[in-house]
Amino acid sequence: MKLLLFFFQVACIASLIIACNNTSNPPIISSTPNQECVQNYNPNKDYFPNKATINYANGFTVEYKNNYKIVTGKNPWQDAKTSFKYVLVSCGTPTPKGFKETQIITVPVNTVASLSTTHLPHLAKLGLVDKLVGVSNPKIVNTPEVVEKIKAGKISELGNNNVNVERLLELNPDLVTTYGTGNPQTDNYPKLLEAGLKVAINAEYMENTPLGRSEWLKFTALFFNQEEKAEKIFSQISKNYQEIAAKTKAIKKRPKVFTGFNFKGTWYAPGCKSYIAQYLADAGAELLCVDNVDGSIPLSFEDVFERAATADYWLNVSQSWQSLKDVIREDSRYGDFQAVKKGNVYNNNARLNENGGNDYWEGGISNPDVILADLIKIFHPELLPNHQLFFYQKLN
Repeated sequence: MKLLLFFFQVACIASLIIACNNTSNPPIISSTPNQECVQNYNPNKDYFPNKATINYANGFTVEYKNNYKIVTGKNPWQDAKTSFKYVLVSCGTPTPKGFKETQIITVPVNTVASLSTTHLPHLAKLGLVDKLVGVSNPKIVNTPEVVEKIKAGKISELGNNNVNVERLLELNPDLVTTYGTGNPQTDNYPKLLEAGLKVAINAEYMENTPLGRSEWLKFTALFFNQEEKAEKIFSQISKNYQEIAAKTKAIKKRPKVFTGFNFKGTWYAPGCKSYIAQYLADAGAELLCVDNVDGSIPLSFEDVFERAATADYWLNVSQSWQSLKDVIREDSRYGDFQAVKKGNVYNNNARLNENGGNDYWEGGISNPDVILADLIKIFHPELLPNHQLFFYQKLN
């Protein structure tokens, strides 16, 4: 069901993107020689003194050897029957035997192309945007450092589902980061591998906790040997999140909340083990969830109304809704929810760019502490009197 929610989110974003004429791609950027290659290899030396520790994410692991690290992606999509392995070899050192050629990636990589906006904040936080040569759709990007580079004409447009493989081959990045769904009709990584490109699948969307999703920053860092920096950055994010969450521990009156909306006859409701349920529990609220699963469950309007008619708050509605009038205009039945009658409808679309790109699904994944602060401000404003909503806005 996570896959359904993922497609639903993508569909919502795509429905808002304004059609634009294709712009000319920037010139090809050639890779420069890697200055971090080992000159005099010593088989007894540990070439990765700074190591990552994974505390919240369940979807990947890393095992360190002296001159290479083995990164394993364990759960790339819902009900996956496969895993992915990447052998990251320190530049200038011998390639270990026993691995497929497609799995061998020399690190640190010097150029990268990203086929998901959720990976871009990682590069920004790690100070690696200068390594970025291509993105799927520049028009929906929100990460400021990447937007600046796009405006300077230094980022190539690679396409969404129909990835421009020829353009990627011209760019010849050391690494392409993407995601998988398990659907051979839409997944792009098989043809990228077939073309001889090095591809890493980021499965952060499969994590069922906010900090688990955010910790995939360390996955990106592994390919650039930036473990030390990633550890410091994520440690601060985790610390902030835990300190904010602690403010609601003593809260006894927890408002009831429901999320989502009716989309083409189906309402995707998050499971009780989902990352959304974790967010709301940490924010001192109770999600009216369905089933003890970590994905989402498709329900009818009537099913949701029966559960949520008297709920206190309604969150994460259609990105196109900016006011309560938009809600009622979409479906008059929405007006029967108590949350609508009381005006307690909040949307995570406060940071849409002009083409419909929503920073909640980009920068928000990397900044769960800010999202949590927003939620506590909504439900228990007295706990964070100085916080201003960042990703959320109230529909008036």
